[in-house]
Amino acid sequence: MTSAKSITRSAPSSVQASTIMSSLLTVQTHGRGFTDLTSEAAKFIHEVHGRDGALTLFIRHTSASLTIQENADPSVLVDLGTSLARLAPENAGWTHDTEGPDDMPAHIKTMLTQTSLQVPVLNGRLALGTWQAIYLIEHRARPHRREIVLQFIGSNQ
Repeated sequence: MTSAKSITRSAPSSVQASTIMSSLLTVQTHGRGFTDLTSEAAKFIHEVHGRDGALTLFIRHTSASLTIQENADPSVLVDLGTSLARLAPENAGWTHDTEGPDDMPAHIKTMLTQTSLQVPVLNGRLALGTWQAIYLIEHRARPHRREIVLQFIGSNQ
């Protein structure tokens, strides 16, 4: 059991959500792997003058996904890719293989990860932790053009 003295919380703050701003981010992937979207998300918040609120990112695909993960050690991304490949291998005898042997494994990997993320925006900045970054995960072997909807809801004053 955690003692009450080891938990702290700041005072609640209130924001009038007066703004909804949206944009479509298009990313050309290089094939299977991770693409860091953090700077693009931060740039969007800056451009819409987002102050306090929430940024939602939604990927419009079923064979690619989004995640928030460590940005300091690239071996983390390598190990995550290895883990996903083990969970949904290409040679498992899948029925759905319309677009090739990586087709069904890509759908499973998307189901195991996320198609939507929400990141708090505080004082005009993404409230990510020190070692966190926002990534698009391409699950297909060949390059694809991916679309991510960015939407800020909050105040811009």
